[in-house]
Amino acid sequence: MKIATWNINGVKARIDNLRQWLADSSPDIVCLQEIKSIDEGFPRLEIESLGYHVETHGQKGFNGVAILSKTKPDEVMRGLPGAEAADGTVDEQSRYIECVFSVASGVIRVASIYLPNGNPSDDPVKYPYKLAWMERLRRHAESCLALEEPLILAGDYNVIPEPHDCFDPAVWATDALFLPQTREAFRRLENLGLIDAVRATTDATKLYSFWDYQAGAWPKNNGIRIDHLLLSPEAADRLKATSIEKHVRAWEKPSDHVPVVGIFDFAA
Repeated sequence: MKIATWNINGVKARIDNLRQWLADSSPDIVCLQEIKSIDEGFPRLEIESLGYHVETHGQKGFNGVAILSKTKPDEVMRGLPGAEAADGTVDEQSRYIECVFSVASGVIRVASIYLPNGNPSDDPVKYPYKLAWMERLRRHAESCLALEEPLILAGDYNVIPEPHDCFDPAVWATDALFLPQTREAFRRLENLGLIDAVRATTDATKLYSFWDYQAGAWPKNNGIRIDHLLLSPEAADRLKATSIEKHVRAWEKPSDHVPVVGIFDFAA
């Protein structure tokens, strides 16, 4: 089973690329981020015509996540739990959707995550929101892990985990994606028992999933690795391979991210 995550950076702007990639790569489950579309505006028919079921958690003009799948999920949850603030307000940013699928070995739980960017890092609202969101994700992941089932938390984490996950650590030293507090929050997730799929399969350097549109980042390979598949032990046991489908970045009108893929064997 091929499970992928891709920050599409506007599904309507990249619909041709998305359709081409689905046809070429044929993933079984796709976790999309930054769809930048309300649910009603998502180009559902174009995707369904390729044989995919569509579940979305959208937001007008910003954020938004979706899960595309060759089989219909058994359960769908929209929104990350714990969004209610002390004053009763609810986090209205659409950044999390979770589905449960039946497979030969039982069930798998897959989430599409668009973690807050947090920049500028000295902003009194944006960076604390990022860290608070990561703590909410940690608490939810902990509850999911208690189910002892294959769990795949896939998405744009906006976290550079280690210095070798960016082309030049000095460039990112004060960025919210690489600050020590951000990386510590990511390690707290991993310390629950979650496994970084890419790093479970390779120690190679210069493996990136994002290249900025500016300053010739793509042709210079000045990238960063911020799109991750975090796996429960039950999912990691079924992991066979990973890949970063870098060639998609060279297409016309590309997203600044590329798909990150895990291959799993969920046979009984």
